[in-house]
Amino acid sequence: MKVPTGGFSHFRRGRAEGPPGIVAVARVDRRTKVLTKRLSAGDIAIIDHPDLDRVSADELISRKVAAVVNVAKSITGRYPNLGPQLLLDAGIPLVDDMGQDVLARVAEGTLVRLDGETLYLGEQIVGKGMLQTNATIRASMADARSGVATQIDSFAANTLEFLRRERDLLTDGVPVSELSTDMRGRHVLVVVRGYHYREDLRALRPYIREFKPVIMAVDGAADVLLEFGYRPRIIIGDMDSITDDALCCGAELIVHAYPDGRAPGLSRVRDLGLQAVPCPAAGTSEDVALLVADAGGASLIAVVGTHWTLEEFLDKGRPGMASTFLTHLRVGGKLVNARGVHQLYQSRISGWALLVLVLAAAVTLIVAVVSSPAGPILANYFSATWHTFVYWFTGLFK
Repeated sequence: MKVPTGGFSHFRRGRAEGPPGIVAVARVDRRTKVLTKRLSAGDIAIIDHPDLDRVSADELISRKVAAVVNVAKSITGRYPNLGPQLLLDAGIPLVDDMGQDVLARVAEGTLVRLDGETLYLGEQIVGKGMLQTNATIRASMADARSGVATQIDSFAANTLEFLRRERDLLTDGVPVSELSTDMRGRHVLVVVRGYHYREDLRALRPYIREFKPVIMAVDGAADVLLEFGYRPRIIIGDMDSITDDALCCGAELIVHAYPDGRAPGLSRVRDLGLQAVPCPAAGTSEDVALLVADAGGASLIAVVGTHWTLEEFLDKGRPGMASTFLTHLRVGGKLVNARGVHQLYQSRISGWALLVLVLAAAVTLIVAVVSSPAGPILANYFSATWHTFVYWFTGLFK
């Protein structure tokens, strides 16, 4: 039985065309944000992702995977995460808690079959998990909501401890003396892979076209910017969720390092023959990106996809959000959050209205040509212009 790479087939039990279930190519990685770069439509994604978050689920959905197999629990009960329900709403089967052995037994690119909660490699069973349904997710989410108070207490304690330990982040900021990109007096657009970042980025096209801001990408957001036709001027992050193509796009690279100077992502950049500026700092890469823009003299910092709410920080598995508090205290006067701009304003002019307008203009033009004494001359002119355009257009495909 042959299945093309990236394709999948559905079979019903008892029919002659083959065994039941979903037959597809397996893509395997412990890090979901790395795996999504390799997924094609119809693949089965095998991940190791406790508490599957919303952003990761959105990426899996956008890749049009046939199914998701999680060797961990997609809902551990730590907090009510939204990722699993999003997958089910998109019609993507989710099999949970299949066990770590699956990662070792299924190689990247192998043809596998998922039948209900069971994963097959050929005729051999490689793992069994729990097939999530709307009912099981509702029950798990109800249990998770009961533990939110404990999570908030822990979150607050970690936040206060970070505030005491890293208060220099507020007073000193981060150095940017080695950067060549001039941000003084300019708008800077910082793009992060967060909630609805694609929709907001699409809605900001007129702003980008008019103000031409310095575009700064945080890690894997650089790949999305390239998809949209924008080349980031600066890329900052630990460089673990970005493709080689994006790293080589010509942007200045800033590797977010630990406060003690260790920068695991620096070796990858240098292996590609690229130069990068290490930036030791506490907090998240998106916080450091805001501080870099502020230190560079930006007059306004617009952000897309950054994490602002308790839900989002829990969704990312972060123990606290003190670095974000400190960062916003420092740059708040010039910070503009573009979140939800795609919902705030939508054009009132529909496509049908534009079509009617064009047709009305065409009819008016035809009537003017026919009724005018110079009608034959104008008709010959428009006919020659049309034939010239058709000749040029068809020539593009020869």
